[in-house]
Amino acid sequence: MSSGNDQQSEALSKPTFSEEQASALAESVFGLKVAKVQPLPSYDDQNFHVYASKTKDGPTEYVLKISNTKASKNPDRIEVQNDIIMFLKAAGFPTSSVCRAKGDNTASLVSVDSGSEIRSYLVRLLTYLPGRPIAEIPISPQLLYEIGKLAAKLDKTLQKFHHPKLSSLHRKNFIWNLKNVPLLEKYLYVLGQNRNREIVEHVIHLFKEEVMTKLSHFRE
Repeated sequence: MSSGNDQQSEALSKPTFSEEQASALAESVFGLKVAKVQPLPSYDDQNFHVYASKTKDGPTEYVLKISNTKASKNPDRIEVQNDIIMFLKAAGFPTSSVCRAKGDNTASLVSVDSGSEIRSYLVRLLTYLPGRPIAEIPISPQLLYEIGKLAAKLDKTLQKFHHPKLSSLHRKNFIWNLKNVPLLEKYLYVLGQNRNREIVEHVIHLFKEEVMTKLSHFRE
C-alpha cells in the first residue's frame, strides 16, 4: 500500500470472508475435505489456516490466501510470486508448496456478490509451514548470524530466477519496499514524542544520507 487515498481505497478492498466461506472456497476451488478453518493475521489480504481431513498421503494443513480486490486485478504478480515460491522450494529452501486448483492453475479468481456490487478475488492455497516468528523467540548473535546467512543465500539464489512477467512485482511508492524507507516519515506521528521516535528518525536520516545516495549502484 502507499498512502492517502490509495491507502484508504486499498484498505476498503480487503476481503472479509467468514470462516464458513473460506472453508467452502477450499473445498470448491481446491478440492479439500476441510475439518477446521482458523483466521490468520494479514495486512491487506486475508489468510486462513485450513485443516484438512487426514489422508493416506499428502499434507493436512494449508494456508488459504485471498488477495484484496486491487491485487486481484494483477494476476501476473500472483503468478510470479507463486513461481518464486516453487523455484525456492526446488532450490532446497524450507518454503511452502504451491497447491493447484481443480483447473490445474496455481490461483483462481472467484466472484462474490457483496450486496451492492460483484467483487472478484484471487485465491490460492499453500501448504502450511510450521514455525515461530522471530519476535517470539530470544535473540542471540548466533541466531542473527544464521538469519543473515539465509538472507544472503536467498539473495544469491534469486539472481538465477527469471520470469517474463517479473516487472509486475515493481510498484512505485510501495511502502514495504526497503528503498522507500523515507515514506515512513509521514507516519512518525503515530509514535508520539518518545525515544522510539528518535531512533526511527535517526534511521531514516541515515538511510537518506548513506543509502539513497548509492541506490543507483545497487542491484534490484
